[in-house]
Amino acid sequence: MISEVIKLYEDRNDVTLTTYILQDSPQLLAGGRRPAIIICPGGAYLDCSDREAEPVAMKFASMGYHTFVLRYSRYGTEPDGTKTDFFGQASAPLPKEHCLYPTHMREIGKSMLIIHEHAAEWLVDTDKIAVCGFSAGAHNAAMYATHWHEEVICGFFGETANSDTPGETAFGKEKFRPAAAILGYTLSDYLLMKEAVLASSPEDAAFFGLSNTAFLGEAIPTDEKLLEVSPARNVTENTPPTFLWATSADAMVPVQQSLQMAAALADHHIPFEMHIFEEGAHGLSLATPASAGTKSQINGDAAKWADLAGCWLEKRFALPVPDKNAE
Repeated sequence: MISEVIKLYEDRNDVTLTTYILQDSPQLLAGGRRPAIIICPGGAYLDCSDREAEPVAMKFASMGYHTFVLRYSRYGTEPDGTKTDFFGQASAPLPKEHCLYPTHMREIGKSMLIIHEHAAEWLVDTDKIAVCGFSAGAHNAAMYATHWHEEVICGFFGETANSDTPGETAFGKEKFRPAAAILGYTLSDYLLMKEAVLASSPEDAAFFGLSNTAFLGEAIPTDEKLLEVSPARNVTENTPPTFLWATSADAMVPVQQSLQMAAALADHHIPFEMHIFEEGAHGLSLATPASAGTKSQINGDAAKWADLAGCWLEKRFALPVPDKNAE
């Protein structure tokens, strides 16, 4: 395996893409290109959880995929890499311009370009790159999946969103297209989340405001802004096939968030698969000892999601395994 940490900005240490490239071998694919998965850990846009990073990358790598962990911009990490723990605090200092929307999903776009740039070296099938995320990371992946073709992303990198002329600019728009999305306990509708938070506890409302400050720069954004950052309300025919999973016992991100995303995908005839497990708190990651910090983060039923996602991916990302051994 080739593992290295690539900085997305020369002058910043906080935003990185960690590679988990499977070595080529004459006994395996013998030069064949593998699909890839970009993984966005969660953390309320305050941090990126290690539990939803390398353990998930290794799980998908065991299925034969190249994997990449994107630690995108977040409020609790300064450009020099210094960390501040804001979890549990009732409020946050002033907004930090370097980590505000739409920076996070643009960093997925930048990761896409890096993978395309090294595709021949790493043997990546660039037509089969998925985005995967958990919680806020799932929201980031969903935002990318619903906006990859728009000016906010492809236009930012020099490609005209309305242009279909190949080679017209330095980057073809198709380089940004995700082939699939895998969303774990995702936040998909900020307006619906706002209603749920207002009906819950003051502690939940305070945390929602803190995360909003980290992501949008203000604790109480306008409904217009919340609508803009709600992937379930921005699904189009350009949204890729999507795999959703969550637990009905999640008290932090209600299961309705995944249901809302599923309904939007169905309304637009986007292929999707969804699994809702009865038990399990928020932030399960793999729900196995490999990703657990406490026993409460282990759940045998919910742990099935990864293999189910693997079966779902196999329909679209089948490895180029030959029918028989070469003579």
